[in-house]
Amino acid sequence: MKRFFMGICCLVLPVTLFAQEAGGSNAIGSNIKYFAAALAVGFSCIGGGIAVGHIGSAAMGAMSENAELSGKAMPFVGLAEGICLWGFLVALLILIL
Repeated sequence: MKRFFMGICCLVLPVTLFAQEAGGSNAIGSNIKYFAAALAVGFSCIGGGIAVGHIGSAAMGAMSENAELSGKAMPFVGLAEGICLWGFLVALLILIL
């Protein structure tokens, strides 16, 4: 899996760094901005998905033992999903500023 991400980075990063806009201006800064926003969303969603998977499976196991624990376990799943939201907000800030 690590080799896959390294391969993608080695293929995508040079293309985005050296692409030119139609006006002929220096496009390196704007392309790095888009690449950074994509990394922010991508890594936060991968991390959030892993966290939701672990927390969700533990919550389902706990609820199979005691059904009253469902209300106590679900807020933790929401906190893990918040990681994805923060990644999206960071990407929006990168693109706006």
